[in-house]
Amino acid sequence: MNRRIVRGAVWLVLALLPALPGHTAPADELGTQRKIMVEQLRQRGITKPEVLAAMEFVPRHRFAPESVRELAYEDKVLELGNGQTIYQPYVVALMTSLLDLKRGDKVLEVGTGSGYHAAVLSRIASEVYSMEIVASVASQAQKRLHVMGYQNIAVRAGDGYQGWPDKAPFDAILLSTAPPRIPEQLLKQLKVGGRMVLPVGGFFQDLLVITKTADGIEKRTIIPVRLLPMKGQIRNES
Repeated sequence: MNRRIVRGAVWLVLALLPALPGHTAPADELGTQRKIMVEQLRQRGITKPEVLAAMEFVPRHRFAPESVRELAYEDKVLELGNGQTIYQPYVVALMTSLLDLKRGDKVLEVGTGSGYHAAVLSRIASEVYSMEIVASVASQAQKRLHVMGYQNIAVRAGDGYQGWPDKAPFDAILLSTAPPRIPEQLLKQLKVGGRMVLPVGGFFQDLLVITKTADGIEKRTIIPVRLLPMKGQIRNES
């Protein structure tokens, strides 16, 4: 009897420990649906093993309201209310792939939202700094990520147009919201050789990859998208 109690105690302690990068995703009731989602991403051209592993590990349904959790592993936008969404898995996986992250990288994300994309990024990069312009949304995301055991993500409430200067320079910058033009302030916080992935435009946007070089920038257009517009100072300057 004592041996059974000890075994149970050890299992409980292990289950409460946060998973380390590269470890198998924890079992949950929607694990099968998540595997199907990842296979569909692979069929659509997402091939980076580290991105597919991150998408399989992070439980998207835990970032969504109960009312839409049954849709969490379909390739759909999840509405969170108050104008907040979680983008469809393909968009999250594509933008993450385009960053070309390496272990050890430091990433700035603009537009925390639920915290889901930050969680995916944190499975590849070593440090993720995420900014959210709505203070209450930032607070909720920070609490959610802490409870779920993501220890390498910092969330700050503020205008992402200004970036996070005291943590710069960054190896990569991701914008989950669309500015009308490439923000110069963020380019200044990107390392030479680093990448910025962002949607740029108005009602419809182009998804761009910006690579910073010693002489300026290189710009590559990927696909047309329609993501949420960037709020804050950049809109006042347009």
